[in-house]
Amino acid sequence: MSLAAETREAVRARPFVRDALRAGLVNHSAAASWLAARADLDGDPDAIAAALRRFREDLPAYETEARTASVSMRSGVGIADDPTEANDGAEGDGADADPLLRVGDAAVVEGGDRTAILATGDVDAAALADALGRLGAAEVEVAAAGVAADALVCVVSRRDGASAVRVVEAALEAVPVDER
Repeated sequence: MSLAAETREAVRARPFVRDALRAGLVNHSAAASWLAARADLDGDPDAIAAALRRFREDLPAYETEARTASVSMRSGVGIADDPTEANDGAEGDGADADPLLRVGDAAVVEGGDRTAILATGDVDAAALADALGRLGAAEVEVAAAGVAADALVCVVSRRDGASAVRVVEAALEAVPVDER
């Protein structure tokens, strides 16, 4: 494989570098040195920098788009390994409601000490990925997250609920567009 192909592969394995290249925010020499060390690229840093510059020319410009979605907060949720057991003995109080999110045998259910951020509308995996990245940058720990159809869910601690709503709303105002 050529050094240029190895460089492209190394960038694709590190989406933040690809996004920075697309946005024009990269010092190519610094990125080349970093990739040489982190991705074990065997080549001259100047050649890697040149490969980065050529790759940048092939990438679409970094753009975002606003999404139309309603964001709300639902307190008092938990994550149950077996949601049927979590609901035992709680008839009539909403415990039999469908979970907000289910992955395998685990589910986000009513009754717990966490808060679910629910966005409904024009949401998808790109919106979730951006929201998760922003929540991580804001040091908000996400216990569970998922997206399906027109719903996106992020479960955070009760203490972080209000901040998480603001972060998710901001993410939905500028979801990165990846045109290929």
